[in-house]
Amino acid sequence: MKGLNIFQYGVGKMSVYTMRYVIENGGKIVGAVDINPNVIGKDIGEIMQLEKTGITVQNADKTEELLKSLKPDCVIITTMSLLSDLENVLMTCAKCGVNAITTCEEAFFSMNSNPTLTTKIDKLAKENNCTITGSGYQDAFWGNLITTLVGASHNITKIKGSSSYNVEDYGLALAKAHGAGLTKEEFEREVASVDDISNEERKKVIESGKYTPSYMWNVNGWLCDKLGLTVVSQKQKCVPQFNDYDIESSTLGMTVKAGMVTGMSAVVTTETKEGITLETECIGKVYNKDEFDRNQWTVYGEPNTTLTIEKPATVELTCATIVNRIPDVIKAAPGFIPTSRMGELKYIEK
Repeated sequence: MKGLNIFQYGVGKMSVYTMRYVIENGGKIVGAVDINPNVIGKDIGEIMQLEKTGITVQNADKTEELLKSLKPDCVIITTMSLLSDLENVLMTCAKCGVNAITTCEEAFFSMNSNPTLTTKIDKLAKENNCTITGSGYQDAFWGNLITTLVGASHNITKIKGSSSYNVEDYGLALAKAHGAGLTKEEFEREVASVDDISNEERKKVIESGKYTPSYMWNVNGWLCDKLGLTVVSQKQKCVPQFNDYDIESSTLGMTVKAGMVTGMSAVVTTETKEGITLETECIGKVYNKDEFDRNQWTVYGEPNTTLTIEKPATVELTCATIVNRIPDVIKAAPGFIPTSRMGELKYIEK
C-alpha cells in the first residue's frame, strides 16, 4: 500500500474508514468526489474528523477529468448496492484504464445476476488494461472463511449460512434495497414479487440486466466459482422483517412504526452438478435495541463444522477488506475479475 495513490468515489459513512485506512497503511488519497452538495468542497480530513489534508471533495461529474489528470493506482467506490447503479463510474474507470474496487454487493460476483453489464465492463477494462472488482465483508466472512472450512473437510453435502447486519450502518441506498420503511403491501409489490417467477422468466430478467439479487445470490456464485462447483439451478426468496414497537431510523430519516417493514431476510438456494447444495441467508434490517450482527455457517458432511461470529464490526471489517484487497486488484489480470480468483485475503503490514 505504501506509495499508492488512491481516489475515493463517494464520501459517505464507509469512506470515513476506507480513506483513513489507506492513509494509515502508507497510501495517499489524491482525490475524492461525491454528488451530495453538503459535502462537496469539504476537506477529506473534515470527513474523517481529522486534520485537514488539502484534498477537497469535488463534484462527481468531474470524475473522468480527475482520473485522467491524477492517474491514481486504484479507485475505491463506496456508494450503491446494484451494478446498474454503478455503470457510469465503472465504465469511466475502465475507459480511463484505472483499477477500481467497490463495496457494491452485486459486484462481488455480478456475472450471475447481470452478465450483460458485467461483460460490457469487462471488455472495456481489458481493452484499457485495468481491473474492476467487488469486495468487502462478504469476501472474508461469507467467502474465504467458508472455503477454508470446506478445504478442511473430507466430503461435503451442503453449505448453510446466515448473516445479519444493521442497515443503519450502511446508508440510505442499502436500507431502501432491503425494503426498510415500507408497508407490508409495498414490500410484497416492490421487493418480494420480483422472485415470484419461473426459472425461465428469471433467466430472461437476468439477461436483460433488470434482476435485483439479494446479497447471497452473488455470494453463492462466488463460492461456487472459488470451489469449482457447477451451478445447476438457483432461486431466492425475500421475506419481510417486522418489529413490535416503533424504531427511529436516522438513515431513513423516519420512524419505522410497528407493523412496518424493518428490512428483509433473503434466502438463496443453489443446487450444483456435484450434488452440493448451498442454502444461504442474509438478514438486513433496522435493528431494535436487543439485536446485533451475527454470522453463522455450517458445512455439512464429514465432519459437520459450524462457525459462529457474534457482533462482528461489520463496517470496519468491510472497509479494511477493501483496502487490504487493493494490492491484489493492482496485480490481477485486466477485466472484471472477482476476488474468488485473486487468492486469499492478506493483512497489510503497517
